[in-house]
Amino acid sequence: MTLAPDGGPDIGLRSPKFFPLLRYEDTAAAVDWLCAAFGLTRHHVITDERGRVVHAQLKLGDALLMLGPDNPVDRYGMHSPRVLNGLNQGVWVALGGVDAHHARARAAGADILTDPHDTGHGTREYVARDLEGHVWIFGDYWGEP
Repeated sequence: MTLAPDGGPDIGLRSPKFFPLLRYEDTAAAVDWLCAAFGLTRHHVITDERGRVVHAQLKLGDALLMLGPDNPVDRYGMHSPRVLNGLNQGVWVALGGVDAHHARARAAGADILTDPHDTGHGTREYVARDLEGHVWIFGDYWGEP
């Protein structure tokens, strides 16, 4: 393994990116809902011979989200919150216009867990649950300490 100048692993010339991957019982409905409620757009959607969505990639600006169908024998053990009867993660999305985004999500029927508010560390955010129970935090924190 080669090392970068900072002593960490050399990851090449491109900056690393994280692509969250979520499971849904009804992936096609999730694609439609996430686009309507949270403003994501279809980037790449793969269906099987019966027309079921087997993999989807949605974008919000440069950010990419991957979706797949829930499967009882998922090789990673990942499931929809409906199947888990609980959560195993949340998705943080940095964006501008938190209040306008919240209004769109609420109008589309998102389960709003916390309304837009100013935090004690100088950011504005709100929290919503999607149609299958995944928790999404939308705020204007861009990763700077």
